[in-house]
Amino acid sequence: MSKTCRVIQWATGSVGREAMRGILNHPALDLAGVYVHSAEKAGRDAGDLCGAPATGVLATNDVAAVLATEADCVVYAPRTAALEEVCALLRSGKNVVCTPFLFHRRPQDPLESEQIEDACREGGCSLHGTGIHPGFAGMIQPLVLAGMSRRIDHIRIEERADWSFYDSPRITFDCMRFGHAPEEATLEANDFARFNAELFEQQIWMLSDALGAEIDDVRIEQALTLAPESRDVRAGRLEAGTVSGQRYTWRGVRGDRVRIEIEAFWTLGGFYPASWPVPRDGWTVSVEGDPSFQTHYMSLASLGAREATLDDHVQAASVATAMQAVNSIPALCAAEPGWRSSIDLGFVASPAAFGPATG
Repeated sequence: MSKTCRVIQWATGSVGREAMRGILNHPALDLAGVYVHSAEKAGRDAGDLCGAPATGVLATNDVAAVLATEADCVVYAPRTAALEEVCALLRSGKNVVCTPFLFHRRPQDPLESEQIEDACREGGCSLHGTGIHPGFAGMIQPLVLAGMSRRIDHIRIEERADWSFYDSPRITFDCMRFGHAPEEATLEANDFARFNAELFEQQIWMLSDALGAEIDDVRIEQALTLAPESRDVRAGRLEAGTVSGQRYTWRGVRGDRVRIEIEAFWTLGGFYPASWPVPRDGWTVSVEGDPSFQTHYMSLASLGAREATLDDHVQAASVATAMQAVNSIPALCAAEPGWRSSIDLGFVASPAAFGPATG
C-alpha cells in the first residue's frame, strides 16, 4: 500500500511520541511535520524525539509554520488542549484527530459545536476525538457489543486505576489534585476536574445518540477519600490526610431511569476504600439486555511473551491511545467535512500491525 496521507504531529509528550512512531510505521501515512511547545525540542529530528531513525523532518515551535505546512491531517495530542488551536488547524484545511478532548457533542455546548462545524466548513475537513478512555472503552466497545443485542436496558462502563505507577507530578498532583486538601479537589474548585468530567459526559451523549437511548440529562457525582498514612509514589509524596481516592459517576438518565452509566475509581498510594465497588483493574463494560454481555480488558506491554518493566506497562496505555488516533486517520481523511465521532468513522483497524512479511 502506498503512503497517501501527510500527517503533522502536534505535541510530543507520552502520547505524541507514540503517535509519531505509529505514523512512521503506518503504510498509508507520511510524517509531514512536528509541532513542539519547547524551544529545546525545536529543530530536532522527529526520529530523535520518538526513538526512531532520522526522518529529515525537523520539529518547530512556530504555529504559523505548522498552519502553512501542506498536510492532510494533524494528530493533536497536547496535555493542555485549546479549542482555538484545533479550529485554526481545521480552517487551514487539515483534518484533526484529537486525543485530549472533543469526543462528541453535548447539547449544553451548542457554541462549541458551531465553532467546530464552521471551521470544518471553512477548511473543507473533519475533526475526530478518540483515545483509550474516553474513547475505545466508553464508546467503541459498547457499540460493538450492542451489535449483538436485540434489546438494551442498561450500559455500565467501569474504570479502575491506581495512579501510584504514573510518573507525572504535574498530572497527578497539580491537575488531578491527588495529595491536596479535599476542598481543593472538588469539581467546584478544580477546573481540570470539570474539564475531565465533561469528556466522560460526552461519551454518554454519544452512546445515547448511537443507540437511541434518548437521555434527558447526564448527572455527575464525585466522592473523595483521604490517605490514612503518608506514602511515597512514583510522582512524589502523598501525605496523610490528603486526597488519595476519587470516585466519579456519570449517569445518563431518561426520566427517573438510568440508561447509561460510567464509573471511574481512581486511587493513589495503594489505598482503596472498603465502601467502594471493586471492579478489576482496567476497564469493564457491561450491557444488560437481551442478551446481556460483559467484557473486561487491560493495556499491558506484554501478557508474558516478553519481559517488560513497570515503565513499559504504564506506557502501554499511551501507545493504545496514540494508535487509536493514528489508525483513525485514513477514515477521517475520507470522511465528509464536519465533527465526526466514533459513530461516523466505523471500525478502526491497524493495517500493518504484524509488520512486513518475512516468508
